[in-house]
Amino acid sequence: MSETKNAVWTMAEQFEGRLKGVSFELLSRGRKLADKLGVSLVSILIGDAVQDGDLEQLIKQGADQVYAVQDPKLAYFVCEPYAMVLEKLIKDFQPSIILAAATSSGRTLMPYTAIRTHTGLTADCTELDIEEGTGNLLQTRPAIGGNIMATIKTPDHRPQLATVRPKSSRPLSADSSRRGEIKHIPYDPSFAGKGVEIKGYRREEAGGVHLEEADVIVSGGKGLKKGENFSLIHKLAGTLGAAVGASRDAVDRAWISYPHQIGLSGKTVSPKVYIAVGISGAIQHLAGIKTSETIVSINIDPDANLHKLADLGIVGDAFQIIPELQKRLEARLGGKK
Repeated sequence: MSETKNAVWTMAEQFEGRLKGVSFELLSRGRKLADKLGVSLVSILIGDAVQDGDLEQLIKQGADQVYAVQDPKLAYFVCEPYAMVLEKLIKDFQPSIILAAATSSGRTLMPYTAIRTHTGLTADCTELDIEEGTGNLLQTRPAIGGNIMATIKTPDHRPQLATVRPKSSRPLSADSSRRGEIKHIPYDPSFAGKGVEIKGYRREEAGGVHLEEADVIVSGGKGLKKGENFSLIHKLAGTLGAAVGASRDAVDRAWISYPHQIGLSGKTVSPKVYIAVGISGAIQHLAGIKTSETIVSINIDPDANLHKLADLGIVGDAFQIIPELQKRLEARLGGKK
């Protein structure tokens, strides 16, 4: 096994003692980089109440080691104590690369850590690679409103930090024969009292948009013509138990709120089924859905870009197709005939 100094690290995320799926997505990214560099891949877990059996799953899906710092004071994400833990781990083990998910916690923790450790950070990466000859991390992300892709590197400072869009890669398959080390590292309780006073925690409101975790997504675009017609999308999504998405055009027209936006300037998704209604398929939108298992495009334009990517392209008027689809689904599900 390679030395842990100069290793590639990925940040695992947990909620109430259960690992989040993005923890395993990051391992697939990190595994490729670690193999190119010939170093270890380490998964870092900061939290509480995650069992060793779950930590073992990180090893089965790509990690060589797991460093776990757990304490009730770390049960919920708070930037300052998490950053202090991560900074100490960096000083003790000296990684070369650290990857985190571009989630609300990753987007908060990594910039703060970059400042504290005097290094660089590239946010919202869609591609990662290693530069031949230097070992520098090549970090590719959309720039100028998603109109170009920029590749960035941090040649003079270590570790190199990057956040990666959730659902932009698939987890590796579990390999029960893989063996690795789980290292439990004690938490320094003095971190809890520095820089922040915690008054309590507020749960996310029910009914929030969780596009990144959805198995089925129904999205609408400017082909719906006006905001009121998004009721067709909401109704179909409700029947299918799906999340509601949208193109940037629909959001820019204020037909639906930004948390529903899919694409380089919104969320990257990877559902089992993605149904796009009235979405032409700008390159920014296609980049946000390309890892979907099955893509269905409904558009009156036979030359719509999305038809070329779709597994099933339906050329026709959405205002005729969606009501008929809704009617047949309700009949199949035992609803209104």
